Amino acid sequence: MIVFTDYLFFNTKQRQEFVRITDEIADLVKKSGVSEGTVLVSAMHITAGVFVNDWEDGLIHDFQVWLEKLAPAGLDYRHHQTGEDNADAHLKRTIMGHQVVLPITKGALDLGRGSTCSTRSFDGQRRKRVIVKVMGM
Repeated sequence: MIVFTDYLFFNTKQRQEFVRITDEIADLVKKSGVSEGTVLVSAMHITAGVFVNDWEDGLIHDFQVWLEKLAPAGLDYRHHQTGEDNADAHLKRTIMGHQVVLPITKGALDLGRGSTCSTRSFDGQRRKRVIVKVMGM
């Protein structure tokens, strides 16, 4: 069994920002030499998520609107009594999830039509990290 670990780093320009990472993950799968297996992709920040869906501007906008309705910024969250101001970011990350497991077939990501892997920073404007762990034969 092969286990290959690497990291993706990126800087977000906005407090909340989607970043498409499918191509970078695919490159790491190729680099790993795994032909059959899985790849774990996990955000290494408690206010960032990883998910699989369509990369389409309208849908990305809809996610932003939906998440803001579920966990609005600017409310008087109890978490803010600790000196933090990002309770909504923690809640949004919990809704979207923090990791995904993707299939690898014949040495490549095996995603459905239109599927992309993205990370979402909910408390950004700084350097973020995602771990990519490829496992298989």
